Amino acid sequence: MITEIVPQKQISSKDKIRVEPFLAFGNKQQVFVKGRVVTSYSRKKPTSRNSWIKNILATIRRYSVKSIPEALVEIQFHDKNLKVRTDEDGVFEKQIEVENPNLEIPEHVNLRVLEPIEKNKPVWVSKNVQRFDEEEGVISDIDDTIIISHATDLGKKFWLSISKNAYTRRPLPGVSDFYKELTGNGERPLFYVSSSDWSMYDLIRDFMRFRHIPKGPTLLKDKHLNLKNIWKSGGGDHGHKLDKIIFLFNLYPQMRFFLIGDSGQHDPEIYAEVIKRFPGRVIAVFIRIVGDLELDRKAKLDAEVGMEKFFFVETSEQAMELANKHQFIKK
Repeated sequence: MITEIVPQKQISSKDKIRVEPFLAFGNKQQVFVKGRVVTSYSRKKPTSRNSWIKNILATIRRYSVKSIPEALVEIQFHDKNLKVRTDEDGVFEKQIEVENPNLEIPEHVNLRVLEPIEKNKPVWVSKNVQRFDEEEGVISDIDDTIIISHATDLGKKFWLSISKNAYTRRPLPGVSDFYKELTGNGERPLFYVSSSDWSMYDLIRDFMRFRHIPKGPTLLKDKHLNLKNIWKSGGGDHGHKLDKIIFLFNLYPQMRFFLIGDSGQHDPEIYAEVIKRFPGRVIAVFIRIVGDLELDRKAKLDAEVGMEKFFFVETSEQAMELANKHQFIKK
């Protein structure tokens, strides 16, 4: 979301500042940490009984949050204490080099805001660290791949995004079972890449938990939105999705991936570019057909990378059948 950006000199002494940890994951050698610093706002736990009016009010609160640029964040991991400043949108990230890791021991990273200084003592916030060294993984889109979003219809998409919550948004039928089978119930790590902005992070997290969809590091769009342009959420240039997928491929050079998306936006073309850049690293691509898939679009994909790795499906059941047929499901 592009939140309202507030210079430090304009931060009221009444504003409570908090750090929101989004990501803490990596490999044997390094851990990638990402989050943002914002002023606190009232956040009530939604329920499936919330009216659309309550959901709209919650959306207004979510997108009214003020981000804090140039905030100084302290990161504590093992015996390391590092500092990083937030960017103009209040977002920070840091890659931490690690020596002699023990992947069997649960790990967490601690974060707190050092600047701007508050009257009260800075509060530490923890985030569990996930580290992966498997040989195969799964990268998935979110909108219209696991959650019904109507991303190709701006009006429907906007209404869904403001009038529903994590407990009233609907998943694509069969998604939970398919993802559990394809990931081997956790044997293959799962990563999510989406054009939704970070203001949707808590909704996506709660939605997946409520719908029993396997969790995994979720990489969203860094640029934030405010109430004036909230309708742009999930839209715009999708090049950042390619950048984040490339980041994952480089972070896990030993890993081959399944890629999952839909035809509603640019997932087939993005995944074709990944196949070209990382020969032999893509096991298969599952694309859910949204609307009509133009023949010339398929022809262009065929000319660029061939179609042997692409599986176009209409339902999760079809995807499951194909995955079993090609022995992608671990028994």
